Amino acid sequence: MKKAYRVKDNRDFQKIFKKRNSFANRQLVIYHVEKPEQKHFRVGLSVGKKIGNAVTRNRIKRYLRQAFLELEEQIRPEIDMIIIARQPTKDMGLQEMKKSLVHLLKKQQLLKR
Repeated sequence: MKKAYRVKDNRDFQKIFKKRNSFANRQLVIYHVEKPEQKHFRVGLSVGKKIGNAVTRNRIKRYLRQAFLELEEQIRPEIDMIIIARQPTKDMGLQEMKKSLVHLLKKQQLLKR
């Protein structure tokens, strides 16, 4: 996923959190906000220190980025979102992570029809 498609700035994170559009399953939490003028969706990833050491946290982020890369064509372009990983993600593989992410995106209607 290109760096231009990532939410990095703390102000952007805070704006998305303040909108309070969130949904969760056991593995992931998603916060999102719509920006109609945007040409491509943006994603911010958050994996807390309680989940594991740096190697584990980086693996989770890598899997999430790969899942977004595979789902890129299906996600609505006008969305900014933050994904927060929960404890069960430390034991998940790429396909499980992708399945969990698709579940969240479908429930929040963030996929193209």
